[in-house]
Amino acid sequence: MFVTAAGPADALAECAPLFSAIGQRTFTWGETPATANLIKLSGNFLIASVIESLGEAMALVGKGGVDLHQYLDFLTSAMFAAPVYKTYGGLIAGGVFEPAGFVAPLGQKDIRLILAAAEGLRVPMPLGSLLRDRFITLLAQGGENLDWSAIGKLPANSVPAQIWAAIGTADRGIRRADPNR
Repeated sequence: MFVTAAGPADALAECAPLFSAIGQRTFTWGETPATANLIKLSGNFLIASVIESLGEAMALVGKGGVDLHQYLDFLTSAMFAAPVYKTYGGLIAGGVFEPAGFVAPLGQKDIRLILAAAEGLRVPMPLGSLLRDRFITLLAQGGENLDWSAIGKLPANSVPAQIWAAIGTADRGIRRADPNR
């Protein structure tokens, strides 16, 4: 674990032994404690963005018949060897979201806080808005106890089977022009 801290220099010095005990490295961000919170929230925003991207990519290749575990092995070997891809990609590919390492309501809270900070700083974050909607959807579907990576399964389930049945499953909603019109 890494520690991100901010505050008066004497307080940071006093807490340094605690930070060393709980983290492998401490990053300090000046005198304003809120800065450390912003840094932590921005990191969680990036993780949630990776989860969403993995979910969308896996929905695409999965619906194309690709084995998700083999796809994840390719991604994490050839392009993205970072732990966040391996960990959350594995959860999404396997569909295993319990027990939760970080429950979905906490992910929603962090995204809500990052969007509030972005609004206050006048920084548009359209991906943040999408993530907020993903968490609301997950929680509306009863995902309170699931790991926050469960939002990564939402893209694959975004068009319910009932809709495909209503519009015709053979063409997946793509209508061809009627030459007789």
